[in-house]
Amino acid sequence: MARDADFLWGQLETVDFLWIAILFLVAIGPLLYAGKKGDSLALAVVLSLLLIHFIQYFLSVLQHELFDFFPIDIFGLIPAMSEEPSHFHRIFTSAWLHADFMHVLGNILVIALAGVPLEQRLGAKRWIAVYFIGFIGGNIAWVLSHPDSYSPAIGASGAAFGLLGAYLACWPEDKIDFPLLFLIRAWPVWLIAFVRLGFEIFHMYSIQSGTAGETNIAHMAHVGGFFLAYLVARPIAKGAPSPIGDIGTPGKSSSLSDDIRRQTTARMGDLQNDPWGSVGKKLDGRAGRILTRLREEGDELETRRAWLEELAEHTICPVCDGEIVTIDDRGVCRLKCSLSTSHIRWP
Repeated sequence: MARDADFLWGQLETVDFLWIAILFLVAIGPLLYAGKKGDSLALAVVLSLLLIHFIQYFLSVLQHELFDFFPIDIFGLIPAMSEEPSHFHRIFTSAWLHADFMHVLGNILVIALAGVPLEQRLGAKRWIAVYFIGFIGGNIAWVLSHPDSYSPAIGASGAAFGLLGAYLACWPEDKIDFPLLFLIRAWPVWLIAFVRLGFEIFHMYSIQSGTAGETNIAHMAHVGGFFLAYLVARPIAKGAPSPIGDIGTPGKSSSLSDDIRRQTTARMGDLQNDPWGSVGKKLDGRAGRILTRLREEGDELETRRAWLEELAEHTICPVCDGEIVTIDDRGVCRLKCSLSTSHIRWP
């Protein structure tokens, strides 16, 4: 297979398409699974990036021996080729590739430490929109600033900086655990964003002024991702689980964990109208007593979960008499029919 600028789709062999299919499934698999199960998309992205990097490493070790497949040649962003339709995919696919383990580690730390609490603020769909906007903004900035370059640019750094930009735009007073200034502690988002962005701008200035040598780090992509996400974050965040600018207790910095717990508790649902009573199958015996205790004590997340799990073991679906199971709906425990969610999903 030809490399870098010489790459053409027609040069690919059957085994190359097999590897492309594997990379595609590994990249989107964690995201699809998380979306279906209601799990964190931020953590799914972390898993996706790590799995892709492990495949990259595997291929690099075996290149020229068993395989001759170079993912960066096919999926890395090459600015000089960005206007060719056969290479449009690179502006998206390059965000899954990384140069080495330290490169991917730096990005997944930001995505995990800042991305998870931001996802709790935004909700999953808005979060993934911000993530994509971040890496697209970074790649566009890199193409515009290096239009004649044939060197492939890779990495999710634009997306990681985009998350910081969006967080700064919407909830700058949140405190999150983050490695900054040689200390890992809870820092306010505005300080994390300004320090990280400040270093990027300083490096760019050093390179332009000639006080620093050549670098293989795409600082312009970092800045581009940060500012594009910053500009669009507030419109995207309208209607999110957390009100924009919400800082919890007035006059104090937000305790994010307390704030998220409050929002989760608010989504627990009403217990008074149960699905069994609604169809004339009022619960009695042990199940009836559990339901009563649930209504009396189920105003906290943990106690509600405990009583719902107990109720699931002592009752059946009022529609089909099937098994009742508990599910986790973004931190809230609910009951559902094991055969169909259209039968029961309560409370």
